[in-house]
Amino acid sequence: MAAQAATAFPAVDAEERTRDRVLNAVLEHGPISAAELGDLLGFTPAAVRRHLDHLSRSGVIEVKRAARAGAGAGRPARRYVLSSQGQSTLGNDYLDIATLALQRLGEMAGPDAVRQFAVERFGEMERRYAPEIDAAGPDITARARALSEALSRDGFVASTTSIEAKAPLPAALSSVQLCQGHCPIQQLAAQFPVFCDVETDVFSRLVGVDVRRLSTLARGGHVCTTHIPTGRPAARGPHSPATTPGSLDEVSNHLQERP
Repeated sequence: MAAQAATAFPAVDAEERTRDRVLNAVLEHGPISAAELGDLLGFTPAAVRRHLDHLSRSGVIEVKRAARAGAGAGRPARRYVLSSQGQSTLGNDYLDIATLALQRLGEMAGPDAVRQFAVERFGEMERRYAPEIDAAGPDITARARALSEALSRDGFVASTTSIEAKAPLPAALSSVQLCQGHCPIQQLAAQFPVFCDVETDVFSRLVGVDVRRLSTLARGGHVCTTHIPTGRPAARGPHSPATTPGSLDEVSNHLQERP
């Protein structure tokens, strides 16, 4: 009996490792279909669906229905994304402490103190990213991709998608969508949206054009999506912030769309 149990453990470990691969692929590439996951990971449809069913029952992924491109009025495709619970499992154990500390800071010193804390936090990110993004040159698309690569190294699971304007729309309406599949402070940002506002301001200065947030994980989106217009040159050229970190515009640039 003991020998049988011992031989079973490697199989269980292998199953869990495979399931982790599926979960990581959903995190990085979601919304993604079961067929796309199979092609990406080299799994059979049956294997993919077995793992997806398990992860769905566990509550760490969920189905997002999306219309198939060019498929008319057919049934929406089933695509998988991380759930709020799944995002939370990727956070850290200090969320409650950080939340309480910021609440106390706001009570004692006012909301401006919380904003200044966020400015200082993202100021360090801006200083690290600026040389790399400036090295990408003045092209906005190239700068957005450099920003995406820097974010991914910091664990934000970022990607960019070019959106080309098609006639009769002018080419000036072309854009890049910058997506972040993971946010290590998601639950904190849900309570203190100023973190998302300040991060968006930093992105705008880094790429050199005004950007707009279309969705955030903190507001219920399956990814954080930032709209970056590319049809015109950078307004200020390579990184040269129009404002100092302590004097950011107070107007929120969230244009949220809950998916």
